[in-house]
This record gives sequence, C-alpha cells and structure tokens, in this order.
Amino acid sequence: MTNSLPEMAEIWQQTLNWQPSDHQQAQFQRLYHLILEGNRQLNLTRITDPQEFWEKHLWDSLRGIALKGEFITSLKEGASVIDIGTGAGFPGIPVTIIAPNCTITLMDSTRKKITFIETVLTELALTNAKTLVARAEEIGQQSKHRQAYDVALIRAVGTASVCAEYTLPLLKQGGLAIIYRGNWTEDETTGLENAVKQLGGVIEAIEKFTTPLSQSIRHCVYLRKVATTAVQFPRATGVPTQKPL
Repeated sequence: MTNSLPEMAEIWQQTLNWQPSDHQQAQFQRLYHLILEGNRQLNLTRITDPQEFWEKHLWDSLRGIALKGEFITSLKEGASVIDIGTGAGFPGIPVTIIAPNCTITLMDSTRKKITFIETVLTELALTNAKTLVARAEEIGQQSKHRQAYDVALIRAVGTASVCAEYTLPLLKQGGLAIIYRGNWTEDETTGLENAVKQLGGVIEAIEKFTTPLSQSIRHCVYLRKVATTAVQFPRATGVPTQKPL
C-alpha cells in the first residue's frame, strides 16, 4: 500500500499514555486514504504527507481530548460529544475511532463536507457517529441541541470568544468545551475570561504543548460550563464573529 501512515506507537504511549489497537491503526490508515481520494474533488486539507497527516490531524486531534496527559474521563463513560465545524472530520473522526462508547455528532455548515464524512463513517464502520449540516448559532438555540452535550470540540474556527459562544450553549451543566489553537497570548486569556463569564463558563485549563515531530507550539483551552447560558446566546448567525463578546 502506498502512502502508509507511520505507527508511532512509542510516541502515542509517551505523550498520551495510550496506543491504537491494530484495528484502530487500520482505521487511521483507511481514513488517510479516503481523505487523499476525497481531496481530488473537495478541498479537504493541504496536509497530505503521511508524517504530517499523522501529527497534525491524528495526534493533534487526540492530544486535545487529553488533559494532563490522560484522555478526559467522560470519554470512557460514553459522553455525548459534538465537533463544531468539523471540516474534513478533525478532530471528530479520530475521537470517534478511539471512543466507541461515545456518541459523536460531526457538524459542519458545508453539505459537501458532511456528505464526504458520511462516506468515511460508512467505510470505517463507525456506528457511534452522526452528522449534522448546520451552523452553531442556529443549533445553540434549538432545544434538541442546547444543553445536550457533555463535550464540545472546536478546531480552526474563529477567535476564542467566538468559539466560547458557539460551544457553551450546547453543553450540559458540568460539560467541557475544548478549543484547539496554535498560538495563545495572555491578552487572549483576559478577553476570553470576560466572554466565558457571560456564557456561564469558566476557563478550567490552558495547556501549551509541542507537537512530537515538527516541534510546533500548540495550545488547548478547556472551558467548563458551570451555570446556565443566558437565552440570548448564541446570538444570530454572523453576530458572534462581527461583534465578539
């Protein structure tokens, strides 16, 4: 098979105290191939080199769901998870692969991307995931989705305060939002604290780490939902981006 993904068992073990089973490794490999194929029709990702794909899509996706070097406990207990703006399926599909007890909703506003993801779920026989074509501002006001999730993942979408406004309304009391970032500054923390307070959350942790192959700096911001989000949030489509809290 051309373009085989590296296995990286030692790095998985050292960084996340975990490694994929043979079955999960095969699913990662198949996912990689499906994305390379899908890239011909859709602009899914610029990252196609096997090592880079492993680091920036697989490892990075799973590093986000680990706090202090271990996967967050709610994933073992069958949490209800939503990935907002999943795009080509990251971080949601790798999380679906490693957390079979959880129900994962992969959400994107682009129908073509969701159609592609549905093919992937079928090909990988992932029955614990479902898809949703929607915008975060809309579903945040729908009773079916509002306060319905234990964990909300959001990567490569808007500023941190926008991410907070997209995620916190969807979380149950005690739920966790995980915001994936590249760089992060103290000023961003201050700005985010203000937004999070209005949305019924607190910043639980900000973790800085380097990626294992390219030594790039990454951050994950963890928000805990501690109070009910006020009814006016999330605001109408486009408003969170134009007028961040």
